[in-house]
Amino acid sequence: MKVNPNLSISLFLLFLVFTFSCKTATILTSTSTSVETLEAAYSKYKEAAIIHRRFKHADLQPLIQKHSDSFEISKLGESVEGRSISSLDWGDGKTKVMLWSQMHGNESTATMSLFDLFNFLEASGDEFDGLRDLLRSNLDLKFIPMINPDGAEEFKRRNALDIDLNRDAISQISPEAIILKGARDDFEPEFGFNLHDQQTYYNTTGSPKQATISVLAPAYNYATDVNDVRTRAMQTIVGMNEILQQVVPGHVGKYNDAFEPRAFGDNITKWGTSTILIESGGYPNDPEKQYIRQLNFMIILNALEQIATRSYEQYTTEEYFAIPNNDLQLVDLLLNEVQVPVNGKYYPVDLGIRRRDITSDTTFYISASVDDLGDLQVYFGLEEFDASGLKYEEGKVYETAFESMNSINEAKAMELLKQGYLAVKVKNGAKGDFHQLPILVLNSTESFSSGWKTGESTNFFLEKDGVRKYAVVNGYLIDLDNPKDQEFKQRVN
Repeated sequence: MKVNPNLSISLFLLFLVFTFSCKTATILTSTSTSVETLEAAYSKYKEAAIIHRRFKHADLQPLIQKHSDSFEISKLGESVEGRSISSLDWGDGKTKVMLWSQMHGNESTATMSLFDLFNFLEASGDEFDGLRDLLRSNLDLKFIPMINPDGAEEFKRRNALDIDLNRDAISQISPEAIILKGARDDFEPEFGFNLHDQQTYYNTTGSPKQATISVLAPAYNYATDVNDVRTRAMQTIVGMNEILQQVVPGHVGKYNDAFEPRAFGDNITKWGTSTILIESGGYPNDPEKQYIRQLNFMIILNALEQIATRSYEQYTTEEYFAIPNNDLQLVDLLLNEVQVPVNGKYYPVDLGIRRRDITSDTTFYISASVDDLGDLQVYFGLEEFDASGLKYEEGKVYETAFESMNSINEAKAMELLKQGYLAVKVKNGAKGDFHQLPILVLNSTESFSSGWKTGESTNFFLEKDGVRKYAVVNGYLIDLDNPKDQEFKQRVN
């Protein structure tokens, strides 16, 4: 029988189209790794050497070098003060992905999760091998875990030139900015992950829940147009949000996408890389952000799987824009209707108190003040208290100085609070020493500051009918009749 050659060619082309379509369908509909599996991976591969978020450049160097057999490690350059900035490369695939962290020195949550991810990627011989093989064969990954080592040394936002590196993408005054721009240009990644921390006072719009993770597909122009580059980032974020909603429902916010012409995220998008911003905020009872570290690990690993399989293509930009926006309406303690005195009369006001982390050379402590007052019905408190009928009352310093900090314990501090004393003095206490007592400690004859106006330190009593019912010590509310367990991190004044 004679076969028509044109028919053979047509059938062959149809077979190729069918085969390609099947492969594509397989990729796009592939099931992503479950939340339970991601949690198990984190539990198994968490980097045990990192236990808090105030680590320094020197702490990371041995952790980087321990991965030298599995990752290609390169020194990209040095910071203003001469600290090395390194990259770690992994994977044999064609799709290039670059992840950079700690552009701001005190934003270290994602840096922790990257070292957890390094442990995961280099391992083998367990139930995660299928996912590793998928990532290795499809992706070419470049990690830069600490862009601003000088800022990290002092746990501050800016670099040693006091420049915000995230506003130096164009002028490139800082060597760190030159290094990051050079890495992007040399590598030319299709996807980029810009990893940051944000204030713990961000909430999702209209909700008292903290924005534990905030996301953004940065704009590349003032019109905030959406092209293919931004679309890919938006789609991937939707997949990440699906994971987050299973574990921290309602705790995901979206940043405003107003274009910032100096920022790295905006410009890296403009230069053709689909950029995903992840901002780590706050979560209840997680001051060292160890649970948020786990969330970063989970969503970054999920995003890499999406990119490797192109499964992000199943999502839409409409789903991205449906993610609630960020707001900034949280305070640590919201006291409603406190009676405050002015010229012999009392006025009912709401007090919004925020407790800020202050970093020292050795550790950190809390310093609280009134952030806003008046009608605060648009605010949410991480702790809220109805103080209706309670009057503001100042406290005193205990007259007799204690020999040292060892002479005071929590029970003694509570006894003094009930007697109307908010502060004690110690003879042999060095200024700046840290303590966890529910009372202020002074190191000589110094006084303490207190007040209810904006910016003033929050150390006072709330009383009713002349009886002290509550104390507010450095922004913490203490029920004098039924005190609860609280962690204080204060220092001697």
